[in-house]
Amino acid sequence: MSGSVYAGEDAALDRGWLLGHFKDVGDPRHSEAVEIKWGVHPRGDERAQWAEGEERTALLVLISGRFRVELPGRSVLLEEQGDYVVWGRGVDHSWCAEEESLVLAVRRPSVPGYAVAE
Repeated sequence: MSGSVYAGEDAALDRGWLLGHFKDVGDPRHSEAVEIKWGVHPRGDERAQWAEGEERTALLVLISGRFRVELPGRSVLLEEQGDYVVWGRGVDHSWCAEEESLVLAVRRPSVPGYAVAE
């Protein structure tokens, strides 16, 4: 890969994920250290099922829209560009796009075999 690419187009090929262990070995986007997602979510898009048994630390940054992250014992509303939330290993979570939203997610490490049905 060289030159400029557009995150929105590239992310659409892999459910939003731009970088992680799931990219082909030899691809510069392959990483076992980190995963990065360009998340485009229409209004009402949600993860109704909580992600449980989290093995990574996650950072979610709001680019645009209004996005709610549910964590045990608290609800975090991201509504201003740059609002973010971080949660660590062992913290279950779910989310909902209250408005059409664009979020950047960073998780570390990139753990093979981890998937939650969306």
